[in-house]
Amino acid sequence: MDARDTDLKKELDATLQTRRELGEEYESALVDSFLEKVDQRIDAAVERRVRRGFAEAQMATARDARSPKATDSWGDRFGFGIVSLVLAVPLSAIGASTAHLPGLIVSWVGIVGVNAVQAARSNPGLFGGRRRASKHGDDDWEG
Repeated sequence: MDARDTDLKKELDATLQTRRELGEEYESALVDSFLEKVDQRIDAAVERRVRRGFAEAQMATARDARSPKATDSWGDRFGFGIVSLVLAVPLSAIGASTAHLPGLIVSWVGIVGVNAVQAARSNPGLFGGRRRASKHGDDDWEG
């Protein structure tokens, strides 16, 4: 039995004992007093549960805000890579035929740039310049 249940049982026993001592004319006031104590306990329990639920909801919201969102699935990233390679062939041909080696280089810089932007969008910390700490803790630096 919970300590709160024990306290409530003691309150009920005290109320019944007081009723026996005072008589039936005070029964209504005693019952009202006891029910008021029960209401207070219920209100306190409900308030604790609501606060706990609210705190859990805030923690879940904070965790979601901190964790990076993976907006693209693996299939989306794979498909993007395939499409960029398929389009690389005609872009390379157009660049090479129009401006020879410089045109080919510019087209491939564009292809690599588009893929780098896609990779950075999918993985926010990829190009951030921050290394993870090693097991020994001596590699904490920012680039």
